[in-house]
Parts: sequence; C-alpha cells; structure tokens
Amino acid sequence: MKTLCALQHVEAEYLGLMEDHLEARSIRFRYCRPFTAGGRVPADASGYDGLILLGAGPYGAVSGALVPSLAAELRLTADFLQRDLPVVGIGLGAVILAVAAGGGAEEAPLRFEVATARRTRSDALAGHLPESFPYALYLRDRPVLPQGSATLAEGPAGEPVVFQMGDKAIAFLGHPGIKSAMIEDLVMEFEEAPAEVTGELARLRDEQGAIAAALTKIMVGLVQQTGWMTTAPRQFP
Repeated sequence: MKTLCALQHVEAEYLGLMEDHLEARSIRFRYCRPFTAGGRVPADASGYDGLILLGAGPYGAVSGALVPSLAAELRLTADFLQRDLPVVGIGLGAVILAVAAGGGAEEAPLRFEVATARRTRSDALAGHLPESFPYALYLRDRPVLPQGSATLAEGPAGEPVVFQMGDKAIAFLGHPGIKSAMIEDLVMEFEEAPAEVTGELARLRDEQGAIAAALTKIMVGLVQQTGWMTTAPRQFP
C-alpha cells in the first residue's frame, strides 16, 4: 500500500474531495501539520511514496505573511524530487513545488477566482485531463515555471493553471478537490481575505458538481502519472 505525506498549512485547506478517491484506491495519506502544537515538517522523504503540498490560505512564498515552515518545506520537496518520488502541489503548494524544482515565485495579491481551464495537450495526465474543466483557486503569489516544464492547462488569460515538471511532479493552482466550505472557513479563520468573495463563492457552489465530475477523471490520470497505481507514468518530451 502506498503512503503519501499531505503537508497541510492551515486547518481549512485539506485534501477535500480527493480523500475519497485516494481511499478507494487503497492509497494511504498522512497529514503533516507543522502549524499545530508539536507538528513539524518531516526531515526527509523516508517512509513515504509521495508528497502533496496543499494550499496555504493568505500565506505567501515571497509576499505578505510567509509560510512559517517554508524553508523546511523546500528542503523536503527537493528531497522527494531528488529521490524521483511524486510530488503534487496545490495552490501555494504549486508555487513551492515550482521553486523547489528550479523555478521561482513572484509577487501576486491574495485572490479567489473561479474560472474554466482549457487543456493544452491531449496526453496530459496520461490522456485523462478533461479538455475543459472548472477550477477554483485561492492563493497569494504565482509560480515561475522551471525550464523544461510542461503546461497542461491554461486559464482564461492563457496563464498556466496545471503544469508538470519531469515525470512525476504535477502542480494545480486551483484545488481539484475543493469544497465551498473550505473557502468559507478560510474567510472566517483569517482577517485577510480577497476583495471579492461573495460572488465567486456563489459561482463555486454552482460549479461544485462539475468540479467533482472533473476530479474523477483527473484522479485516474494523476495516480497513473505518479505511479501510485500499477500503470506506468507517461513521460513528456
């Protein structure tokens, strides 16, 4: 049985709808919560078959209040990558993954957006990434993609919202398993919130079913691409 480290930055952002998909495939996940009393970032990748870096609410990587455990997370992510173990970054986790993989990060304001992504290549996620799908992102800052990375899906302005680095490092700016309750909890938990929440939250609720439907296809491709199932991952040239 595969075991994943799900690195959580804030209470409200967790695996969400992804939990059921992992459990259905007998893929175990353990939440690592360095923001809690006694919580810490693992020293290295020992004992894990993959890493999922979750979102971080209003925290940033280069602006605003920085993630307190950022340096330790970059070291951990680099260790997973050096061992050729899969890493999935979500929200600010995608930014952290881009930095650890040799790219970078640039300042961008805290924002909450619900939009439609368009797939840029038919073989994305072993051919399972939907041609178009709704996504919702809640994060500060934006990634600078490493050289040689592949954009798998773009947002309305042509910005990368799903991208891949190497065989097994995959990033989603929008949480593919998001629930509207996550956003509600983030707004209540922190004083800082994006300028526009109410309208986008209503749109997220409208799109919740479509997001769940897209996740079913995304998870099939994700577990194949990462090798968490028996099918060999597809490589990008």
